[in-house]
Amino acid sequence: MKTALITGSSSGYGLETARFFHANGWNVIATMRTPRTEILPQSDRIRILPLDVTKAESISAAIEASGPIDVLINNAGIGLVGAFEASPMSYVRKMFETNTFGVMAMTQAVIPQFRVRRSGMVVNITSSVALASMPLAAPYTASKLAVEGFTASLAHELKAFGVRVKLVEPGYAPTTRFAENLELRVEDLIPEAYAAFAAPIFADFSKPAMVTKESDVAETVWIAANDTSEQLCFPAGPDALALAKAGRRLAL
Repeated sequence: MKTALITGSSSGYGLETARFFHANGWNVIATMRTPRTEILPQSDRIRILPLDVTKAESISAAIEASGPIDVLINNAGIGLVGAFEASPMSYVRKMFETNTFGVMAMTQAVIPQFRVRRSGMVVNITSSVALASMPLAAPYTASKLAVEGFTASLAHELKAFGVRVKLVEPGYAPTTRFAENLELRVEDLIPEAYAAFAAPIFADFSKPAMVTKESDVAETVWIAANDTSEQLCFPAGPDALALAKAGRRLAL
């Protein structure tokens, strides 16, 4: 029976992915900054551990408590929507610490056990911003594109040791708790000079033609985690799939 360690499992994609892997017979180590036992089924195949991916000591403790794992799913992330001109650099740095450096730190922490066993999988969850540029999300896009480049390079590096690395790229999911994870109010990040530009963009956001469901992402992560081909990228959700099919992927 395989074991998956999932970061950011308290809500959204991470929570749904933990439920999906458990329902399909895997052992699940669901990690979150503040453990919440009531959100997942009571099962001897589920363990909930505290983890802050921005703190080295927290990563070390979680990896030690987890024991051997087969798949690491890097899902933890925070967002930022607004004009770059008004985005505090302190928050931009904080976002990179979670979205980018947190992914790198978690991956680095599990590589030794994967390399020694000559097996293992890392699945990094990014975003469809890697498939097409989106306005009012420049720092967030940068944090996710950095993970895309990191993952593509690492896939080559670890292939020699039988370790696979994959990307899952979710589309737009207004039903997730992404907006609740924003620590800064969007209205404070839209200066008056940007109001006319931003208005139609937010209008489009409120009435998207296609959306990605949490279940779309969980199912795609499952497919990626069990994939044995050389495929690197797995768009998740109808909008992300449409962008990928249109060949609008940003150059890395």
